[in-house]
Amino acid sequence: MHDLILHHYPASPFAEKARLLLGFKQLSWRSVTIPPVMPKPDLTALTGGYRRTPVLQIGADIYCDTALIARRLDAEKATPVLFPEDQQFVAAALAHWADTVLFLHAVSLVFQPESMAQRFAQVPPEFVKIFSKDRVQLFSGGSVSAIPLEQAKSHWPLLMARLQQQLARDDEEFLLGNAPCIADFAVAHGLWFLKATPVTAPLVDDYPEVSAWLSKVLGVGHGSYSELSAHDAVEIAHKATPAPLPETAFVDPNGFQAGQPVVIRAVDYGTDPVEGELLYAGLEELILRREDERAGLVHVHFPRLGYRIEAR
Repeated sequence: MHDLILHHYPASPFAEKARLLLGFKQLSWRSVTIPPVMPKPDLTALTGGYRRTPVLQIGADIYCDTALIARRLDAEKATPVLFPEDQQFVAAALAHWADTVLFLHAVSLVFQPESMAQRFAQVPPEFVKIFSKDRVQLFSGGSVSAIPLEQAKSHWPLLMARLQQQLARDDEEFLLGNAPCIADFAVAHGLWFLKATPVTAPLVDDYPEVSAWLSKVLGVGHGSYSELSAHDAVEIAHKATPAPLPETAFVDPNGFQAGQPVVIRAVDYGTDPVEGELLYAGLEELILRREDERAGLVHVHFPRLGYRIEAR
């Protein structure tokens, strides 16, 4: 058995989503704090170039993207369940909407000048320049572009009204029932991001049902964790052996074969390529085998949705 290791940094909204998932599952984990901007040499030694936050490590298996991390945590501990059996499609679809549409609106609102001035009030000006340049690079080359601020402001009341409507039912406390699921955590992390400054907090607080629901979701906490150095995490991967591959069939409509050298990258943003040998292509998951001088032999796992495979 290997520890669950989360590579993250405190202010990352998607990292907050992963921390809440671990808390919901009441799991113990190790915390590796990574830089918020590139370069991230210890992280990319494990991932092969994937730079987005967070990343989950279990021995020599590296899981990219919270969409897949959620499924891996459901496999790690069956209950409480993140994808309710009778609502798997609805939960996954709502989570995808939250991680894309809702989140990109939240980013535009958070990055408005008044909000950023408060977020970086105690930060050296040189880091602000580095951070801004890094985020431009993060969103270059992908299919997603920033939502104009005036458009985000125009859309936001409608997005929140729809959430209010979903939460206004008397018989259910959460988005899809009386227990939180992946949809709740996917919606929550974008709103948590907005709550960070007085400039954007009213965009959540002005909606009573949403605000009360968010408090309950954030109340699950982050579980039990202890700190781990990035160096030690890389050493753990080097000494470990990747887990056996899934037993389900290899499925790829574009003709890629097991063992083929490929490149996998995100479609939307953070499109840094990861090269390796395609070991497995399932309905939800892609697994790439790669070797690194420091991390050794690792299997890097990606969700299928939102990623593309290219021949190398």
